[in-house]
Amino acid sequence: MEPPSTRSIIGVVGPCGSGKSTLIAKLETMGYFCRHIAQEHSYVPSMWQKIAKPDVLIYLAASFPVSTERRQLNWQKKDHDEQLHRLSHARENANLFVDTDDLTPEQVLQKVLDYLKEINA
Repeated sequence: MEPPSTRSIIGVVGPCGSGKSTLIAKLETMGYFCRHIAQEHSYVPSMWQKIAKPDVLIYLAASFPVSTERRQLNWQKKDHDEQLHRLSHARENANLFVDTDDLTPEQVLQKVLDYLKEINA
């Protein structure tokens, strides 16, 4: 795989409340082309590959308590678990995994930028 550039497609997946939209907004202001892949809502395990075809796949993780607090979600643990199940193929194939529970949006962004810099070196 060719290293990502600002012209590469960066796919971002994760459960609701993991910080996907926030990360994508920040990356796009820096010139990166990103795709918010709603894999957590699809029953097709490899939908992330078929529709978005990302050059780099970033998986943002968030626990059930953090997801529900961030998004003020009124759902059960089984709903979160189902999202994790739907995301399992993407997680197994992600280039970068970031657990966002204890990170600020800026720290998540920095981890992603560090990774992109590392693979471009």
